[in-house]
Amino acid sequence: MNINDEFETISAIATPLGTGGVGIVRISGDKACEIALKMFSKETLQWGKINHGWVVENGNKIDEVVVLPFKGPNSYTGEDIVEFQCHGGPKVVKKILDLTIKNGARLAQRGEFTKRAFLNKKLDLSQAEAVLDLIHAKTSSFAQKSANNLSGALTKEISTIKSALFNLYSRIIAAVDFPEDVAEPEYSYLQEEIEQNIERINKILKNANASNIMRQGIKIAIAGCPNAGKSSLFNALLNLERAIVTEIPGTTRDIIQESIDIDGIPATLIDTAGIRDDVDVDKVEAIGIEYTKNCVENADLILFLFDWSKGFDKNDALIYEMIENKPHIKIASKADLAEVPNPEALNISSKTGYNIEELKEIIKKTVLDKDVMETEFVTNQRQQECLINAQKSLNNALAAVINGEIQDLISIDIKAALLSLDEITGEVITDEILENIFEHFCIGK
Repeated sequence: MNINDEFETISAIATPLGTGGVGIVRISGDKACEIALKMFSKETLQWGKINHGWVVENGNKIDEVVVLPFKGPNSYTGEDIVEFQCHGGPKVVKKILDLTIKNGARLAQRGEFTKRAFLNKKLDLSQAEAVLDLIHAKTSSFAQKSANNLSGALTKEISTIKSALFNLYSRIIAAVDFPEDVAEPEYSYLQEEIEQNIERINKILKNANASNIMRQGIKIAIAGCPNAGKSSLFNALLNLERAIVTEIPGTTRDIIQESIDIDGIPATLIDTAGIRDDVDVDKVEAIGIEYTKNCVENADLILFLFDWSKGFDKNDALIYEMIENKPHIKIASKADLAEVPNPEALNISSKTGYNIEELKEIIKKTVLDKDVMETEFVTNQRQQECLINAQKSLNNALAAVINGEIQDLISIDIKAALLSLDEITGEVITDEILENIFEHFCIGK
């Protein structure tokens, strides 16, 4: 982006494209009010109040609107912002956007409103990233943790670590620069402080895998022989009749998938064709079986089903051999028809709902490490890399302390850890990283 572009007034549609009740066109920059008045039926706008009127062009009324002006720096971007709330027809919203550009605004780039909020210190970088997470959250649980990030939960934790390390660094530097006036910190003190902050970082990183799973989701494939109850389980987990269920082997011939929220974990649940090696398999079912094998190979978790009312036969054993080295849950289906429960598997009945909720809990425990997600915030891959780099620097500093090296050298590693933590909140950042972050935003946010 050209440096002059940073100071231009920008405009974009802030609501999803398509027919809707309300559409919003947002303008941000020094000329926001001037541009808005050129296309508004009234001569003035009252800051911080609701203004009602019409968007007009050459005396012609375009749409009846509500206009919300926010005076900088008390706005989302820190600049003057004017929002037009109009009717949500695509042609109407696009016409109002075109008028803002005709009257002096520039079309905003991806994430430029939030980028300006960051540059104007309305948000730090971790909060800006939380905006993106909040928009794309696949579960209410992840949305809540993203909202916590937006409110500053992650920033507060990082600031605690930075404050402790900065105090440590300052004491070392003071002793180095003024040896006659300031005594060096005791090595035992340095070791204790560094170890405490390594543990603080460890506590955040412990939840990294869970954060990534909650953000990206997992693929869960249901696999087994024909008529093992795969489609019934698929429907039971979704709590709707999505897949066709019959007693005829080979009913499911293609993979069927749906999104599901399993106690805060976004998952793609996949119902697959039953795997069998039979002369009666026709060409279509054979293709479906090949799809199943590929799906099982690429799944994050496999629900292996066998009909326990008929026992565990050689066909079940062959399929289990195929998946036993991948993450899986062994499930004995049709427990309501079985004489005794299977002692080596989770016994369920999709018909009665027996142990379906227990299965969801086991799925959660299988994909998430024990005791994870105790913190109120989440981290993304970029933040995790910064934390790992800070941790490496502190481990180097700790080794130097234990070896009794001169404190001037120890301070170099502590400073490196501080710089890595500064990258999380954006005090130290490159243009390349900024562009990479904000290009994932939609235009209008």
